[in-house]
Amino acid sequence: MVFMRKIIAFTCLATLLWGGLAIPAVSLAEDYSFDLEEFEKKSFEWGGYTELKWDHHWLNTAGAFWRLGFYDNPRAELDRLTATLQLEGSYHKGIVDFHGLLQASTRRDQVGTEDQLDIFSAYASIKPSPSITFELGKKTFKWGTGYAWNPVGFINRPKDLNNPEDALEGYIGAGVDLIRSFPGPLQTLALTAVVLPVWKEINDDFGEQDHINLAAKLYLLYRNTDIDMVVFTGNSRSTRYGIDFSKNLAPHVEIHAEVAHVPQQRVTVLNSYGLLEKHDRSVTSYLFGLRYLTENNLTTILEFYHNDAGYSEAEMERFYQLINEANTLYSSSGDDSLFRKATVISRSGYAKPQLGRNYLYARIIHKEPFDLLYFTPALNAIINLDDDSYSLSPEAVYSGFSNWELRLRFSHIAGETFTEHGEKLNEDKLELRIRYFF
Repeated sequence: MVFMRKIIAFTCLATLLWGGLAIPAVSLAEDYSFDLEEFEKKSFEWGGYTELKWDHHWLNTAGAFWRLGFYDNPRAELDRLTATLQLEGSYHKGIVDFHGLLQASTRRDQVGTEDQLDIFSAYASIKPSPSITFELGKKTFKWGTGYAWNPVGFINRPKDLNNPEDALEGYIGAGVDLIRSFPGPLQTLALTAVVLPVWKEINDDFGEQDHINLAAKLYLLYRNTDIDMVVFTGNSRSTRYGIDFSKNLAPHVEIHAEVAHVPQQRVTVLNSYGLLEKHDRSVTSYLFGLRYLTENNLTTILEFYHNDAGYSEAEMERFYQLINEANTLYSSSGDDSLFRKATVISRSGYAKPQLGRNYLYARIIHKEPFDLLYFTPALNAIINLDDDSYSLSPEAVYSGFSNWELRLRFSHIAGETFTEHGEKLNEDKLELRIRYFF
């Protein structure tokens, strides 16, 4: 089985470099023309995609999260099939725009089934003048300049690092955008303010309920540098401040950074006695990133991320050691009380992705290498710099069929005992995704 996994990994890596050689490079001569009416804003526009995804998981049977999830139903492999439909639409009438994004999915595997229907966004935008916009409803916010992480994204949903560009669910609120342009070094000044209520069944997963919160972002375009100054205040989450910037040093080189500071953040930690304790501490998180494009369409994205609110190696090891003790107790007596305790503790934060403090993210994309049309190989890497555990994912995307996209990805997750990736649920994963856009 290990040999077969090595063969699959080698095949995926080889595909990244040479797989497209079997695809003929066909160049089609086209007559180009345009109609001015095609560039006019339509009253109603819609689109989306359907997706079928198959995953094969080689489970990490020595890992803490495998023991936590499968101690009473052990298995070494798992096959999962997921079907997804995403619909996006907008309607324009005068000074009013309506936007909506809906996603429905169904998932099946040997463990169970899960069906979801989520309204990611549904909001109205009113623009009485070019410099003022009012918005009301559920909207996805994308504050910050980072590709993988956004420390200043105080009202963002966290990204899936395996798919950072995928759509995310928004929050319900009301906002206003004010924008003004200038002729000098300060070219643009824009203020965005958002009122975010947290009540029962309204943003109830954002933080403490029965509060109204305020977030604001001041944007400046100064000497061709994008700068954001961000603040959040309210009782659902503690007050926090942030700043970010993005600048093109050259047409092919872009740098970006974010810094966020929370003077007092509540952190839940497992202590040496096996009990959860909460305490407040000052937290600073920051990110530095680089995006570089070569002449032959090779794009490299590198980001370093530090998070003071993450767990130290010792704090993570206590949790993993608790699961080891739970496994010993269950194996000897059938008593699963420690497993049930560990499950509760995992929900306090120990089961979240990237739970450590220092990370390096890398993504390398080579669009149409060797003039292989519609073929794009890529390589993703996530490294925990504290414990040296990592995830490495080569992939290949082919879009040569009209409106279709095929992606093959293999992920290898590795680390020593009591490290983040060494205790993950999966050891390896093979994924095939087919999308049809309409």
